[in-house]
Amino acid sequence: MPLLYDFWGFPERYYQVQYAAPGAPHLAEQVRKLLHSPATPVYDDPRRGLDHGAYVPLKEMYPEADIPVLQVSMPTLDPAELFRIGRKLAPLRDQGVLIVGSGFTTHNLREMNLGAASDAPAPAWSIEFDEWTKRALEAQDVDSLIDFLHKAPAATIAHPRTEHFAPLFVTLGAAEDRLTDAATVVDGFWYGLSKRSWQVG
Repeated sequence: MPLLYDFWGFPERYYQVQYAAPGAPHLAEQVRKLLHSPATPVYDDPRRGLDHGAYVPLKEMYPEADIPVLQVSMPTLDPAELFRIGRKLAPLRDQGVLIVGSGFTTHNLREMNLGAASDAPAPAWSIEFDEWTKRALEAQDVDSLIDFLHKAPAATIAHPRTEHFAPLFVTLGAAEDRLTDAATVVDGFWYGLSKRSWQVG
């Protein structure tokens, strides 16, 4: 299926990227069984292509597009509910399924300094939120992370909209029993936005 280039105002080369990963219908069936309930119907759309939240990290991780991929849309941005969804998906880890929650640790496009170098010093709000998140995860303080909008410094500046931080909660739920193993694998800032990423378990 064609990719969904669901972003605007970037150079043309970003709209020419291709990533023809195979689908994962068997995995989709497992996810459906794990998540479905009378209160949580699951809808399949096999015609929908991957959006940039999926293909951008995968192109870096698996450039040959040689692994089956299933993208799951988040039905809510509520951190506690996303954490519960992650818990339901946890059995997939035992089968070797990699659960990726992609986004940015800080994400405020209005505050990006595109006039500066991509590695220019980050603003204080981005540094503070990044450091708080790092410390909270190191302490396995899931309750504070779930309540980040009230607990974290500069939370509403770091995330005027929370869809770039919300995937973290699915992965935390899926790896709840392995949070002691959480390790930063990417850090630093890009035009002032924190790109810190963790690997858990």
